[in-house]
Amino acid sequence: MAATIIFEVKIKPGSGDETIALFKELLPDTRKYDGCISIDVYRNQEDPEVIVLVEQWEQRPKHEAYLNWRTETGAMAELGKLAAGPPNIRYFDNTGV
Repeated sequence: MAATIIFEVKIKPGSGDETIALFKELLPDTRKYDGCISIDVYRNQEDPEVIVLVEQWEQRPKHEAYLNWRTETGAMAELGKLAAGPPNIRYFDNTGV
């Protein structure tokens, strides 16, 4: 069953454009990564320092493998420099309702 992942990160004040640029650079490879169905980036209208990625993956383990790869390549460290804290990553199953 496909998994929906909500990846939410609070960024440092003034880092919004740089964070969006980083995602623009990284996400083409994400979309090609084994198991990725889709990924979209959203910015909170009330708090523009909150960025949310809504992701669809074939399986949670494929997303976890992807996160490990991004950690090994240094991309998570790059994001960490812009973030005000660690990301909040949540996994959901579609209830079919």
